[in-house]
Amino acid sequence: MADSAPKKPNGLQKVMQPSPELSAVIGDAQLSRGEVVSKMWAYIKKNNLQNPANKREIVADAKLKPVFGGKDKVDMFEMNKHLANHLK
Repeated sequence: MADSAPKKPNGLQKVMQPSPELSAVIGDAQLSRGEVVSKMWAYIKKNNLQNPANKREIVADAKLKPVFGGKDKVDMFEMNKHLANHLK
């Protein structure tokens, strides 16, 4: 028995607007949380911002520092907390 009513998007699927600081990294298009995280990882990998000694640690460059609350580095789980502050 298929439910034909459209599903309400979950937290990862809901489209949100990035802050100006986050837009500098991933662009200013409205994206879902999942898409934001994917774009962040693409940026991190493209710019070689993972600590080679600890791949879970992200080293902030000039664009990421404002997103990470001014921190020089964050771990990948902490990154998601910082991203939440830049999405509405």
